[in-house]
Amino acid sequence: MLLVKNIGQLLTISGDAAARREKDMSYLGAIENAAVLIHKETILAAGAQSFVCFLPEANGADEYDAGGCAVFPAFCDSHTHPIFARARQDEYELRIRGASYQQIAQMGGGIAGSVRHLREMNESELLERGLHHAELFLQYGTGAIEAKSGYGLSLDDEMKMLRVIKKVSEQSPLDVVATFLGAHEIPKEYKNDRESYIKLICETMIPQVADEGLAQYCDVFCESHVFTIEESKKILKAGQARGLKSRVHADQLSLSGGSKLGVEVKAVSVDHVDRIGDEEIKALAGSDVIATLLPGSVMHLGLHDYAPARKMIDAGVAVALATDFNPGSAPSLNMQITMSLACNYMRMTPAESLVAATHNGACAVEMQDRLGSIEPGKQADLFISSVSDYRLIPYHFGMNHCRALIKKGKIV
Repeated sequence: MLLVKNIGQLLTISGDAAARREKDMSYLGAIENAAVLIHKETILAAGAQSFVCFLPEANGADEYDAGGCAVFPAFCDSHTHPIFARARQDEYELRIRGASYQQIAQMGGGIAGSVRHLREMNESELLERGLHHAELFLQYGTGAIEAKSGYGLSLDDEMKMLRVIKKVSEQSPLDVVATFLGAHEIPKEYKNDRESYIKLICETMIPQVADEGLAQYCDVFCESHVFTIEESKKILKAGQARGLKSRVHADQLSLSGGSKLGVEVKAVSVDHVDRIGDEEIKALAGSDVIATLLPGSVMHLGLHDYAPARKMIDAGVAVALATDFNPGSAPSLNMQITMSLACNYMRMTPAESLVAATHNGACAVEMQDRLGSIEPGKQADLFISSVSDYRLIPYHFGMNHCRALIKKGKIV
């Protein structure tokens, strides 16, 4: 038994298992002077300290003193690209000097650059980097991630990435859900024969991914200069035919129609949606599709078109937050900074940003049955903060406020 006591502010985010919308995104289930009792990997009780500490099961339990600080569910980062060979700091300087994302890509950088470097790195080297990133996620209070392939863009290299993701999941306390993203870009060897690459994805890559059970989802970068609506639909349908649920990189750089496609194919999540329009917002609000917003990539690319979160939440869209951690456009895995950006630039309240980063993030990877809230029967994943009020986390931006992370009932 583990008893976490002297919690000044316990934010349980308890309640309905469905993704939260509108005013429900502000409900935190706050309890002052609280405690949480954990048995092995599972939460046994959570509530007022005067109740939890006097339960018979609490007698003789190991104790952790939260020091009067805020405690809430560990973050669930539902959009990441954590397996890559090297950073792209050279491109960072090019962007500062005025080069655009598209111009850098035309020079052989961007995703194509990451593909080139990843293909040169073996599986054991990638695993070492992946485990390092997993440790960093935990240090910043993230207990679960969705991890994408997409820097291989060949059968062998995409499978290599997915095998590494699986090994990271097996060797780290971090919960990891895998997504196949062979449709991240057209590789250079297929630039003049894109139909053959799409055929390779649909007829060779997807079947092998499914047969080996290496991914739960299939994603596609839906943009006019990457994969068109019809191409994206073909790939997602091929994934669904082999049991891979859909996710979509949608409406990031232009109003591509990716959000509406996500609704049409019943995707679990449409991600980025920085250029989304009113019709697309209405379609999402009337669906079960979650909009995963990634303000870190907007900020790091020096752009200004943040997703209209305020309008989306008020319209009834279920919104999640994620880091988009990757070597180019979002090289940060700190969900606390993501909350700050959401509050400052997308006009989300601190409460909404916390729900989007925990419960709704868990819904975006379909793990809300055990993650995203602090309730009896749920997995014991707790963010122990170093502040007395959760609002200080987005307020004091850029700092790590994670004093300790309890992952599956253990302090990691």
